[in-house]
Amino acid sequence: MATPHNSAPDGAFAKTVLMPGDPLRAKFIAETFLKDVELVTSVRNCLGYTGKYQGIPVSVMASGMGMPSIGIYSYELYSFYNVENIIRIGSSGSYREWLDVMDVAIADCAVSESSYAKVMSGCEDHVLKPSHELNDAIIAKAKEMGIDCKKCVVHSSDVFYTATDETWQQLSERTGTDCVEMESFALFHNANVLGKKAACLLTISDSFVSKKALSAEDRQMAFKEMVTLALETAITL
Repeated sequence: MATPHNSAPDGAFAKTVLMPGDPLRAKFIAETFLKDVELVTSVRNCLGYTGKYQGIPVSVMASGMGMPSIGIYSYELYSFYNVENIIRIGSSGSYREWLDVMDVAIADCAVSESSYAKVMSGCEDHVLKPSHELNDAIIAKAKEMGIDCKKCVVHSSDVFYTATDETWQQLSERTGTDCVEMESFALFHNANVLGKKAACLLTISDSFVSKKALSAEDRQMAFKEMVTLALETAITL
């Protein structure tokens, strides 16, 4: 059913959706990796596509930036379009020396100061888990493909810019986290509340430790490895 944020008809989405933040990245994935691609929604330019990978239907849809945005889009996919699995595919900044640029990481849990879960359902937890079944499937596929997919504790932040004196080292110590992004906490909460599955794959695009950051070319190469892992997993679900 169509919603104020999604114009796709019933049955337009596959049971597994890959969810990058950027609509243009969703477009790139659909046009580069999928066959028989159809644009199924473009409301607010938050593009969603369905096509086939290795002959199996897979969808890709942008989430926008931040928890309120992915909260809306993932909730509607789960609740109104009968999507079973959402794999977030995004970028992250590393707090750890062992988590370097171009590495592919998978969230073992998401830690957040966000009030998203409390406002949405009354949940006061600040640490949320992804689907163990989906994470296990991704990790197994990564081993099969020879990809070193590193488990990490993700700081899922509500803000990109801060005006406090807290350093990134202090923030990492306070939260017990290895890297930072802005969406997985809300995605995991929606999946948990609705009885669905969610996972978060990340490419490390920059490091607070080494001060290194990926060039546009390197970012694209690393991103493709993560997308391929997500797609190869999707067709096994």
